[in-house]
Amino acid sequence: MTNAKVSWLPFYYGCVIAATGSLCVVACLGFGRFALGMLLPSMAATLKLSYAQMGFISTGNFIGYLVSVFFGGMIVARIGQRSFIFLSLLVVGLTMALLSKSQAFAGLLALYVLTGMGSGGAYVSTMSLASAWFARKNRGKAAGFMAIGSGAAIIFAGFFIPFVNRANGAEGWRISWLALGAIVVVIAFLCLILLRNKPSDLGLAFPVDEDHGGAADARTAPHRKFDIYRSRAIYHLGAIYFLFGFTYVIYATFIVTTLVKERGMSEALAGNFWSVVGFLSLFSGPVFGSISDKLGRKAGMVIVFSVQFLAYLLVASGLPGIFLYLSIFCYGLVAWSIPAIMAAAVGDYAGPENAARALGFITLIFGLGQISGPAIAGVLAQHSGSFSSSFYMAAALAGAAILLASALKTPRH
Repeated sequence: MTNAKVSWLPFYYGCVIAATGSLCVVACLGFGRFALGMLLPSMAATLKLSYAQMGFISTGNFIGYLVSVFFGGMIVARIGQRSFIFLSLLVVGLTMALLSKSQAFAGLLALYVLTGMGSGGAYVSTMSLASAWFARKNRGKAAGFMAIGSGAAIIFAGFFIPFVNRANGAEGWRISWLALGAIVVVIAFLCLILLRNKPSDLGLAFPVDEDHGGAADARTAPHRKFDIYRSRAIYHLGAIYFLFGFTYVIYATFIVTTLVKERGMSEALAGNFWSVVGFLSLFSGPVFGSISDKLGRKAGMVIVFSVQFLAYLLVASGLPGIFLYLSIFCYGLVAWSIPAIMAAAVGDYAGPENAARALGFITLIFGLGQISGPAIAGVLAQHSGSFSSSFYMAAALAGAAILLASALKTPRH
């Protein structure tokens, strides 16, 4: 392994990994998770779902996500990330197609739990490839480009789903689930063809940071002995990730419903706003991932959580016009920054060879936040008659995340 390029490519194959990883994120999170926010209003109307049931559907998805993260590491150890990503995406695509046939809350919940299992397995394995293929100086940027997939999917869903609903009426959400599921299956096969677990699978050398003399990423003996379950830094990252999971998903799940049911917007106009979030979020991963490469993971996280705090506070306040637009702008601007920064951070603290296990572990903690967030937010909204209290809760916890991120220590080389 003496070079970093496949002989027939003019660039490092890691670029292919990042681009394919972005497609995987389109499928497992963009469609498998974030399309739900656009589909919930019409699904709720057809199936007579309450606010609380809407919250529990989202929570069920993350229970599946959590189960997958918990057991996924053992499966990846046996079959590798590439095969696990492929199988996970197949689960996502097939269960999404079956969601189109749902007739009641129970069936919808059961299928969406399975969708969550596939999403969690594919996402964690994909994002961990950033540490396997990229040195520290480019790791945040690479993970950020993978995270672009969520924004691209949101843009698509923001236009596609209202279009389908206008053409097919109240049952249009069924066609949307079927179509999105089919796209996910196609992406699954593309991932199988293009992804590889590590550079050595193609006979390539792992790139190291010359400015660190290779010490940070050369897979030295100290890193091979790193115990993620005894590392305070890993638990610290996990606590921060928990707060992100708890808060961001409340906004992602309920902002469209809030705009339609509480602000009086049409579904199409709310969809346009959600597409704006998607467009802005295209830049969130690469921009803030790169900022974390230059200023450090701590500074990157503090900046991101500060912007999210403002987004949640503005929508909770119920202020009209410009304040609502500013909330949407702030949320989209930093939407997928924390996952990108976390995917890079675990490689910094645990080393590239331990990154997949470390990311899986903190994602397990993150998943607990995702499970709790929408369920508690839905119940709060049910009792108060508005999601305002839920968004205030999200703002308070984003403030707590700022404090935790500020206390994060620099990784030892």
